[in-house]
Amino acid sequence: MHPRPWRDHLPLGSTFDPRNLTARASLPRAWAETWARHSGAPLLLDAGASGAEQWCSAGELEERTRTLAHGMGRLGLEPGDRVLWSTASSLRAVAANIAALRAGLVVVPVNAAYTERELTHVVGDVRPALAIVDDPDRAALLSRADGDLVVVTPEFEVIGGDAGVTPDAGLGSLVLDAAQPDDVALIAYTSGTTGAPKGAVLTHGNLLANSESIALTWRWEADDRLVHALPIFHGHGLCVALYTSLLVGSSVVLLPRFDVDAVLDAANEHRATMFFGVPTMYHRLAASGRVEELGRLRLAVSGSAPLSAELHRVIGESAGTAVLERYGMTETLMTLSNPYEGERRPGTVGFGFPGVEARVEDDGSLFVRGPTVFSGYFERPAATAESFVDTWFRTGDLGVVEDGYVRLLGRSTELIISGGYNVYPAEVEDVLLGHQSVLEVAVTGAPSEEWGEVVCAWVVPDGASPPDADALIAYAAQRLAPYKRPRRVRFVDSLPRNSLGKVRRSELR
Repeated sequence: MHPRPWRDHLPLGSTFDPRNLTARASLPRAWAETWARHSGAPLLLDAGASGAEQWCSAGELEERTRTLAHGMGRLGLEPGDRVLWSTASSLRAVAANIAALRAGLVVVPVNAAYTERELTHVVGDVRPALAIVDDPDRAALLSRADGDLVVVTPEFEVIGGDAGVTPDAGLGSLVLDAAQPDDVALIAYTSGTTGAPKGAVLTHGNLLANSESIALTWRWEADDRLVHALPIFHGHGLCVALYTSLLVGSSVVLLPRFDVDAVLDAANEHRATMFFGVPTMYHRLAASGRVEELGRLRLAVSGSAPLSAELHRVIGESAGTAVLERYGMTETLMTLSNPYEGERRPGTVGFGFPGVEARVEDDGSLFVRGPTVFSGYFERPAATAESFVDTWFRTGDLGVVEDGYVRLLGRSTELIISGGYNVYPAEVEDVLLGHQSVLEVAVTGAPSEEWGEVVCAWVVPDGASPPDADALIAYAAQRLAPYKRPRRVRFVDSLPRNSLGKVRRSELR
């Protein structure tokens, strides 16, 4: 089954050609061209910074990122070197990310809530030449993971490791904005069913095609203003919200975290036109008593997890706006979207972005292909090969096509999506099995109106009496990011298994 063709997203009379999605080679090159034409345009407002609010203009951002990129050269980095980037949302963090891309470095975004165990895995796997953090505690964790790793602040002050270079090293040979479409831009880590996170390799062409197609589909223009309350290390906040804003030259009010009143106050004060969120955020907005204020926006987008049809209805009736749902993955960036013009059908994720093809097999498996789909997993050729059938990427999601719209039915893998974040049971199980009172454990997702799903652990105790549930949750909290931690613990005598010994998780839900 095939959904509606991507051309149905185009404005009337459009002459769009998919080959144009990567015509500008890379986002850094396209950003620089935009900034040169409109150097005085306001781009970023760091609403979380201390002191008076002040907009950073296009010209100021160009100069700031140019200076930081040369700072990377002075640290001896060269194009293709990998840079771990783990920060909270701020202008200084954004500038560091952009500078790295301009210098031709490969950015490795990492969740700022990762524990030492999780950080150690990523550092050991990707072997970064540099780490950028804004928290001394996280810098200490990285230094323990690799004593030779150079750790710096977003302003490139060395706070860990030994750079071992002279102040002017690399400065003369550094060329900005020279990356080509096939050059690697990001390695974004996503968990696998084995519990070991894998790095999805995304090229400059992937990122550029993603932002070009989003801007076209959602009619994103330079006079738009986005209230940004998503984590910037996540694909939704980084590749969708931030990178696309910079591409079209529109402006962003950057909030340090999501808060209902902060979002709506910022939208009103700064005359915002757009807000992007995950279902958990929309759930809180709907319950706030101020949800009608969303009606002042041109566009409200939901993604990273399914938005319930009921919540879609409530917001539509209260605010007079239809939330636009879309679908994407770390490996594919944005692939499907409800239309900007036309019916935004509750419970569906629409059809392919411009240039993206999708199909649903008879067994419900969803496949996609197009210029936004990644090139493979970092140093994992077998996992990469298993993920593709010819040129089609196997998403692992199940769906059905209804009147040209894709409706997701579930996942062929055992992925849990909690608050917009991916949680794979095997990783949580590995941690819980380290507790002396746990003999066996299986992890599933439990429905939650607020979070979409929460993590539920089914535990077979190692002994006559079960361990304390709160103690198990506390044990996990020391080893897992908050969104991965079990919210519920159920004690059982045994786990249901099939004839091959595989746990039947469906019987635990």
